[in-house]
Amino acid sequence: MAYTSSLHLPKHLLLPSTRRNARSSSSSFVPAAAARVNGHADGKAPPNGKPQINGGGVNGKGKAVNGQAKKGVNGHVNGHADRIHLSVSTGGGGGAQDGSGLRVAFQGAPGAYSEFAAKTALPGCETVPCRAFADALAAVDRGAADRAILPVESTMEGTALRNYDLLLRHDLVVAQEINLFVHYCLLAMPGVRAAQVRRVISHPMALAHCGRALARLGVDREPVEDTAGAVEMLRSNRMLDTAAIASPRAADLYGLDVLAHGLQDESWNVTRFLLLSRPPSPVTLPVDADAKTSMVVAHRGGSMMVVLKVLSAFSSRNINLTKLEVINNDGAAASDGSGARPPVMILDTSARGAPTLRAFPHVLYVDCEGAAHDPRVREAIQEIEKFAVFVRVLGCYAADTTVYDLQ
Repeated sequence: MAYTSSLHLPKHLLLPSTRRNARSSSSSFVPAAAARVNGHADGKAPPNGKPQINGGGVNGKGKAVNGQAKKGVNGHVNGHADRIHLSVSTGGGGGAQDGSGLRVAFQGAPGAYSEFAAKTALPGCETVPCRAFADALAAVDRGAADRAILPVESTMEGTALRNYDLLLRHDLVVAQEINLFVHYCLLAMPGVRAAQVRRVISHPMALAHCGRALARLGVDREPVEDTAGAVEMLRSNRMLDTAAIASPRAADLYGLDVLAHGLQDESWNVTRFLLLSRPPSPVTLPVDADAKTSMVVAHRGGSMMVVLKVLSAFSSRNINLTKLEVINNDGAAASDGSGARPPVMILDTSARGAPTLRAFPHVLYVDCEGAAHDPRVREAIQEIEKFAVFVRVLGCYAADTTVYDLQ
């Protein structure tokens, strides 16, 4: 059996979130000709020609996110002012670092969301496309890239456990995080009209995120490796009866027409990415910095008791958690009929000699506020090490709750 659990704390982007607001239950895609984003249009052009997200202004100029008429930098998400406060930026926020001279490996073709996230997090960086996520990590391992970027959480899909598993198998550290607003568009060859489209291609997750909109269009769906790869295929084969789901930036990059904006079923669609590097960490943070520390805690059994002890180690020191996820892969058959899940493999970088892969059936992913060298955080980790079988700090990095917009 495998299950996850996440804490719900204010003023943080906590993923996955199982709560969905009733306002977001209907598909919000609109034709490109309507000049609207996510269905929240008033028939007027955006102020200063800048696009808006769900009817709200960018960077707090004008209205808040999802049409909530609140002013200020932090928008209200689906009306839950007491749950999440996020600023929406078009780039260049406080979390961005100078990427000049850095090579960042990402999964997909040029124009993929991961590439845009990398360029937003590290302006000026050189991006290195890779066929698979594992290839991106391997590129950093062998020195072909300085960073790798992985999507790890989504407000619509929850945690991408496979990517966390990949991270645990490599001797890499988390150096940075970035949250990207994922805006899906329907793209087609120049001159093709929506009525001519019989098939839509994209990454399986993108197709799933746009399920209701695609059902309304009455088109066939065909999964491909990634969103940008779908656009590349569309363009290179000049497919006139096919459209692709990808970003508005990909449309510009490949010279395609946008048939519809905001194709996603849920208007608030944010993905969290982690940027990884070889140790030691390239990030130096003061003890009092607005930082976050990620770690993995492995144990053999007694999951609930271990969870309570982990919570106690942090709460007794007044340390907030921004993520707590429990994974139980104890060999039992999964409820979805997919068979028994194998144990989680973690590279033990502290082992004598060469690092060794170790198997654990029970794992906790933990993100906490504070730098790893903060005395309180260090003491909490030392307390956890007394009862856990294995603890590995995955990285310490600047906390960035800004949500960046591709538009």
